Amino acid sequence: MVEALTGQTITEKIFSLAVGKKVFAGDIVVVPVDLAMAHDGTAPLTINSFREMGGEKVWDPNRIILVIDHVAPSSFEGTSNLHKLMREFTHEQNIKNFYDIGWGVCHQLMVENHVTSGMVVVGADSHTCTYGALGAFATGIGSTEMAAVFKTGKLWFRVPETIQCRFTGEIPPNVMAKDLILHMVGEIGADGATYKAIDFSGDVVKKLSVDGRLTLCNMVVEMGAKSGIIQPDQKTYEYLKSKNRFPKTMLKNDPNIKFKEIYEFEISKLEPQIACPPTVDNVKSVSEVEGLEIDQVFLGSCTNGRIEDLKEAAKILVNQKIHPNVRMIVIPASRNVYLEALKEGLIEIFVKAGCTVCNPGCGPCAGAHQGVPAKGEIVLSTSNRNFVGRMGCAEAEIYLCSPITAAISAVKGKITNVNHVR
Repeated sequence: MVEALTGQTITEKIFSLAVGKKVFAGDIVVVPVDLAMAHDGTAPLTINSFREMGGEKVWDPNRIILVIDHVAPSSFEGTSNLHKLMREFTHEQNIKNFYDIGWGVCHQLMVENHVTSGMVVVGADSHTCTYGALGAFATGIGSTEMAAVFKTGKLWFRVPETIQCRFTGEIPPNVMAKDLILHMVGEIGADGATYKAIDFSGDVVKKLSVDGRLTLCNMVVEMGAKSGIIQPDQKTYEYLKSKNRFPKTMLKNDPNIKFKEIYEFEISKLEPQIACPPTVDNVKSVSEVEGLEIDQVFLGSCTNGRIEDLKEAAKILVNQKIHPNVRMIVIPASRNVYLEALKEGLIEIFVKAGCTVCNPGCGPCAGAHQGVPAKGEIVLSTSNRNFVGRMGCAEAEIYLCSPITAAISAVKGKITNVNHVR
């Protein structure tokens, strides 16, 4: 353990509170978790493993959240059987926090309804790191690990070292949080932050909405990070208050911290960014690939399916038409987002523009049932991964971008920098 005089990061403080003693990066700890989540891609294996471990009753049915979102509604009998297994398990174990088809993406539901600052949250999905935007320690784990959590309510961790990433300057026109995190992934690389906690800071991060902060934390796993975290502030507090929740605790980094590494990103001149296939860290400015014709656009996912994302895309699409050679799929991240989009007229804008609006869920992101591209097609997506076969076709090419870039490109029929459009 490091000397006691050394300051603690937010992550170290969260672990310290959870285990009841002061801990630092590198310490091995057994941590009681506050919440545990699994979805239809991971819950069935978790349930079966739980039973193989001799599990009869879960440790706390009120702290377990199960979500059907990856193939929702079911596309074939095998998936339906897995969904049935989840439904039966929730009844058997008296799990109240169960979200069936149509509720939305697990990560959006977690931040809307469950997570608060200071918690330790585990999810059987790698993008569980999203919740760090609310000042929680949140990370993805495997299905069999989750089975052990279901049984005991605890999991061991090595407390991660922290890399601080500071964003400074003025946010340029038409640059979104997605552009910031794509730029960062491109600079740090796909394995540049393995098992680290990414601490986001700087004036730019403070100015971002909670929706934007969720986008930042969502993609830290694309650099190999264990978690992402943003110091909770008044925006965090107001967001939680709007959801009738309050922080467990609102922690800050101590002033005398020695971060593992510090990255500084001055973004005043940053252009809209795009991740080119076949890796998320193959990032370029949109201008470098501008003009490439596209076949499909996807607006949604746990990265960019929130109301702010839909609003920005709708600003581009109002009184416009999707290019005749392009199909655009729009999927709100949750039922609440869908209802708000309806109330604000966004769904009407999308439909009139020629988009296909689907029920809340993961949709094309996982490549399991909706929007699977054909061989040789070019897809522009606001999701978080573009490796070979990600959206269900190994011979399609996937480019990742912001909602603004997705919308203007859908109108033009080709990858377009919105700042070049007059």
